[in-house]
Amino acid sequence: MSSNSAFRTSRRRSLQTMAGALAALALPNLGFSKAAPADPKNQYPAKVLDLVQRSLVIDMLGPLKLDFRPEAYAVPLTDAEADMFRSSGITAFHNSVGVGGASAYEDALQFIAAWSGFAGRNSDVFTLVGRAQDLDHAKAKQKIAVIMGLQNADEFREPKEVKAFYELGLRCAQLTYNSQNLIGSGSTDRVDGGISDYGIEIIKAMNEVGMLVDVSHSGDRTTLDAIELSPKPIAFTHSNCRALNNHPRLKTDEAIRKLAAKGGVMGITGVRNFVKDKEPTTVEDIVDHIDHVVKLVGIEHVGIGTDSDLMGYDHMPPDQYKQLKAGYKSSYAFRDKIDTDGFNHPRKMYDLTAALVRRGYGDSNIQAVLGGNFRRLLGSTWIDSQNKTGDKS
Repeated sequence: MSSNSAFRTSRRRSLQTMAGALAALALPNLGFSKAAPADPKNQYPAKVLDLVQRSLVIDMLGPLKLDFRPEAYAVPLTDAEADMFRSSGITAFHNSVGVGGASAYEDALQFIAAWSGFAGRNSDVFTLVGRAQDLDHAKAKQKIAVIMGLQNADEFREPKEVKAFYELGLRCAQLTYNSQNLIGSGSTDRVDGGISDYGIEIIKAMNEVGMLVDVSHSGDRTTLDAIELSPKPIAFTHSNCRALNNHPRLKTDEAIRKLAAKGGVMGITGVRNFVKDKEPTTVEDIVDHIDHVVKLVGIEHVGIGTDSDLMGYDHMPPDQYKQLKAGYKSSYAFRDKIDTDGFNHPRKMYDLTAALVRRGYGDSNIQAVLGGNFRRLLGSTWIDSQNKTGDKS
């Protein structure tokens, strides 16, 4: 859901009412170091600490910073920010924003360059991901893996550019955001015509190079078409279950079943209006969505995609926060808060793990949800350039 004014990635198709404002927007520093919680050893049971710390934890939609000034990627991490990332318990962040419109190609190039450079200049904390094995290496070296992604596919001006972006480091792309593009329809479009002929070519190109297809923001028919057309499994990196919350951005049981039948994985998000349509909205309600997927298709097909940085949307400055909310269609149904209670701080994965333990999930199943399932999906989707095959581990 995060937008990126520095790269003019302000969801042009879905945020037209705020495009002018966001184009010049410079968000102030979000003050990560001011809100870091106490040592987790003093907050969580030993079982929860052990589970998180020995698990490969993948946030399959986690922008590194909800701060879109150039300083966000140009200035080195402070010691406090580095400590916050290291103590979050998260092994890998899928660092992804939306691009769209006439400048999507240039915006995507700048985003990849800027944040790849950020990871490189802070190499004591971060490591870039090219292969699935890199996730395992990051865990072993106690570093934070960064998966580069984009929440649209307007940057692909022709199918051959999929390979070019893959070679630059792009490992995951949504086909559409909330509105129609040349590939298909978005979740808030009135009419969904499904995947276009051009979209078929893009899906084919993504499969050939080993780029993960994501349809988190796509409309219902576009979602089903993508699952059917892709020979490899795809992902809903950050969505929830419409059966529990009748929201257009969420996925139907039919879509979840078909995703799972092809071997795909669905990441559950903590965005408040996607979790529940009334108060209170807590981390327990996030687990309800996990429960629903597990009962519907099995534990192997659910993971986490928070759709937030470590601090969350509710830490944004009030004026920018107001503009962000105003830019989406009324069907998004924002309330006072965007983050879910108990899932709105840097160590939210510990709180989620504690909730899963209370719900009766065993250790191996919790590890699957925290990252094991997405690790398997990425291993079967990404192609190792050395042997031209996916990682079967």
